[in-house]
Amino acid sequence: MSSNGRGTFNAVRVDLTNCDREPIHIPGTIQRHGVLLACDTEMSVIRRHSLGAAEKLGLPFGDINGTRLEGIVGPGKAHDLRNALLRSADPARPGLIMGMTLPSTDTAFHVAVHQYKGSAIVEFEAAEDSTIGAPLEIARALIARLNQVTNADDLCNRTVRYLRSTLGYDRVMVYRFDHDGSGQVVSEAKAPQLESFLGRHFPASDIPRQARDLYLRNTIRVIPDASGNFTPIEPQLDASGNPLDLSYATLRSVSPIHCEYLRNMGVSASMSISIIVAGRLWGLIACHHYAPRLLPMPVRIAAELFGDFFSLHLQAMLRKQSLDTATRARRALDAVLRNVAHHTDLARFLRESICDFSELMPCDGIGLWINGRWSASGSVPPDSAIPGLARFVNSVAEGQVFATHTLSDQFPPAEEYKGAASGVMAIPLSHVPRDYLFLFRKEVIQTIDWAGKPEKDYSTGPLGDRLTPRKSFAIWKETVERQSRPWTQADLDIAEATRTALLEVLMRHSELLSEERRKADIRQRMLNEELNHRVKNILSLIKSLISHPVDEGRQLQDYIISLQGRIQALSYAHDQIIRGDGGGALRDLLEAELSPYLHHGAKISLDGPPVGLDSRAFSVMALVLHELATNAAKYGALSRARGTLDIRWQRTGHGACEIVWRESGGPAVSTPRSQGFGSVLINRSIPYDLGGESDISFEPGGVVARFLIPGKYMTKAPESEPKEHQPDQTDAASDSLDGLKILLVEDQLVIAMDAEMMLSGKGASTIETAGSPAEALRKLSRFTPDAAVLDVNLGTETSLSVAEELSRRNIPFVFATGYGDNIMVPQSFGAPTVRKPYDEAALARALNAAITRSRG
Repeated sequence: MSSNGRGTFNAVRVDLTNCDREPIHIPGTIQRHGVLLACDTEMSVIRRHSLGAAEKLGLPFGDINGTRLEGIVGPGKAHDLRNALLRSADPARPGLIMGMTLPSTDTAFHVAVHQYKGSAIVEFEAAEDSTIGAPLEIARALIARLNQVTNADDLCNRTVRYLRSTLGYDRVMVYRFDHDGSGQVVSEAKAPQLESFLGRHFPASDIPRQARDLYLRNTIRVIPDASGNFTPIEPQLDASGNPLDLSYATLRSVSPIHCEYLRNMGVSASMSISIIVAGRLWGLIACHHYAPRLLPMPVRIAAELFGDFFSLHLQAMLRKQSLDTATRARRALDAVLRNVAHHTDLARFLRESICDFSELMPCDGIGLWINGRWSASGSVPPDSAIPGLARFVNSVAEGQVFATHTLSDQFPPAEEYKGAASGVMAIPLSHVPRDYLFLFRKEVIQTIDWAGKPEKDYSTGPLGDRLTPRKSFAIWKETVERQSRPWTQADLDIAEATRTALLEVLMRHSELLSEERRKADIRQRMLNEELNHRVKNILSLIKSLISHPVDEGRQLQDYIISLQGRIQALSYAHDQIIRGDGGGALRDLLEAELSPYLHHGAKISLDGPPVGLDSRAFSVMALVLHELATNAAKYGALSRARGTLDIRWQRTGHGACEIVWRESGGPAVSTPRSQGFGSVLINRSIPYDLGGESDISFEPGGVVARFLIPGKYMTKAPESEPKEHQPDQTDAASDSLDGLKILLVEDQLVIAMDAEMMLSGKGASTIETAGSPAEALRKLSRFTPDAAVLDVNLGTETSLSVAEELSRRNIPFVFATGYGDNIMVPQSFGAPTVRKPYDEAALARALNAAITRSRG
C-alpha cells in the first residue's frame, strides 16, 4: 500500500511472477554480433531486417525491406539458402551454411536459416577463425571421454571439467531443476579465483516459466555480451500489428531483466545447453564468462551435438537406476507374495508380513488399514489419528496412489504428529477407497543454502514497473520444517506396481496365484534384458556409430539416414535375440533386411539350409547385411527393376557357415577409390568380432561377397521351406496412406513427432495425436479416424480402453510396442503389431493391413 497524504490506494504488486509474463520470444531486437533478415515463406522478398544490416553485409543502400533476396546475396547464394531451408524441417535444427561469401563484401559468414510462423528467418554471423578446433572433432573428443562413465554424478562432474577445458569459459555448471521450477548446481568447474556455486539452490524465478519453455524447444542459448545493448528489427510490427517471433533464432536478444541479473552476478557472457530427459527439461549445462565472449557458430553446433548425447546418456543412466530400484522392489514384493498361496485369511497374512513391505522403498514406518483394523511398525502416527487420516486419503486419492512429503500442509491435524510422520504414501488395496497400505517418513529439518534470499516482493526497478533482480548472490540459509524426504518418481512407480499386485491377490487369490508368479518372472526377465542389453550393449554400439568420423565430402543428411538405418538394423536384431532366447535364424534376418526391397521389381532369391546364429553373430550380421542391402539399393542390383540378388549359404565340414552374396543385372560396378564407414563394417566386422572371414570383389557384372562365420557361433534353427522373393504388384501401394485420417496415441512427445512425420510422409491428410487414453477418448468424441496407431504402454496406463472403443466403432487400428516380444500386446483384438522404433514403411503397411482386414 502507498499513501499520498489524503488516503490510501492499492499499488501494483511487483513480484517474482512478473518474469513469468515477460514476452521474451518477441523482443523486437537481436544481439549485436549478427545480422537478421526475415523473408516471406518462399524466402523471396525481405520483409524485415536488423538495423545496420546493409552496412554489415557491404550493401550500398540502407533500406532493404521489399528487396528480393537475390539482390542481397546473389542468385546462387539465394538458391543455396532455400535448399538449406528445405533441409530444416524443424526450426530447432536450422539449416546451416558455413563460410558463405557475398558479392558485396569480402567477409565470410556462417548462416543459419529456419522457418517459423510464416517467416523465413536468415541469420548471419561473421565467420571468425577459432582456435578451439574443428566442430566434429570437438564433439567426438567430448563424447569419447565419457564412454567409460557408469553413473550420473560422475557424468555431470566430468562433463563440466571437459567443457570448461575445451570451450574456455570461466565457469561451467550442471544445473538441475526441481519439481517446483527451482534448481540446484550439482556439478561445477571454475577458475580458481571465483567463488563456488556448487550445492547452492536458486529460486524458480531465476529461470522463469516461459524461459524454461524456450529451453525445451531451443536447446542452445548464447549471450556473448550482457551489456544489454541490442540491435532493433525494422519494422517492429508487420502490417497486421504482429511482432517477429524469434523463439528459434540464435541471435534473439536477451531480456533486460536477465541481462541485469547476469551483471549483478558479474557475468558478461554465457552459454546454456538444455538437458532434456524423457521429453522434459531436466536441467541446463550453464557456462559463464566474466568478459564478453562469442563462441563461433561451428563450435556451438558441436556443443549442441554434445548436449544431445549428454541428455541421451544421462537418460540411459537414470533409466538403469530406475530399473535397478524396480528390480529390488519387485524382489521384495515377490518375497512377500510367494507364501500367500498357503494362507486363506489374506488380511491376517498381510498384517503378519507388514514389516516385509518396508523393503519396497526407504521409509521410517509402515501400517496396514484393512477392514477398519490398524496394524503398524516403526515411526507412525498415533492409533487414534488413523481413521481421520484414512478419511482424508479417501477424499483426495480417488483410488490411486497418494503421496506427499508435506502432510500437515494438506491435512492440518497432522501437525500434531509431524515429527513421527511428515510424509505419507497411501497405496489403495481396493477399487472402492477403504483399505490402504501406508508408508511414512519422519520430519527432516533441513537448512537450504539459497544463492541470495528468495523472497517474493521487490521494488520497482530502473527499467520501469517490473522486478529488480537480486543484487547479492551470497548464501542465504533457510530452515525448512514439517517436511520429510520427498517421494521420488521411482517410489511412485514401485507403489503403483505394489497396488496392482496386491489388488490382484486380494480380488482373485486362488485363480491368479500361478499367473502372478508367471508374470513376475516375465517382468523380472524383461527388466534384466532391458538392463543388460539395451543399456549396455546397444548404447555402446550406438556410441561407436555416432563417434565414427563422417566421410570427407559426405552430406550430413546422408550420414543421418545411414545412421538411422544402422540403428534400425540393431533394433531388429535386438528384438530377434530377445524373442529367440539369445539369437535367431539366418533366413529370418535376411528376409527382414531385404523386406523393404521386395516390391521394387528386382528378383531376390535365398537358398540354404536352416542355420541359427547366436546373439553376437546375429547382431554383427544385422549390421553387415544392412550395409550390403543399402549399397545394393543405391548403386547395385536392387537399384534396377531387372536386377537380381542371389544369396546362398551352406555349412562347411568344420561346422562353419559360408554365405555368398551375388548381384547381377544392375549398373556397371567398379572398385571404389576409398572406403567409407559402411565399407569398413562389411570388410572388418566378421573377422574382428567373430574371427571369421570377409571377402568382397567388385566384378563388372555386380558385387560378389563371401563371408565365413565360425561354427562356435552356430545354433539350431527350425526347418523352413526355401522361398524365392518376387515382386508383387498387388502390394505396390501397400504403404501409401493418401488422404487417410489417423489417430496416434503415444505418450512420448519426441516419438510422437517422429511418427507424425512418417505418417505425413506417406500421405496421411489428418493426424490427431493424444498422449493419454483420456485425451484419445475425448478426441474420438469429435473425430472419426480411418485408422489408429496405439502405443500399448502409456507410462502408468495402457491403451486398452481406446482399443475397445475403436473396436466398438469398427475402426481399424494397430498396436505399437517397444518390447522384444508380444507379451504386452493384447491378442484378443487381433490387431497387427508394429515395433518401435518405428519404420516408416512398416508402419504404413501395418495400417493398410488393418484397414483391409476390417473391410473384409
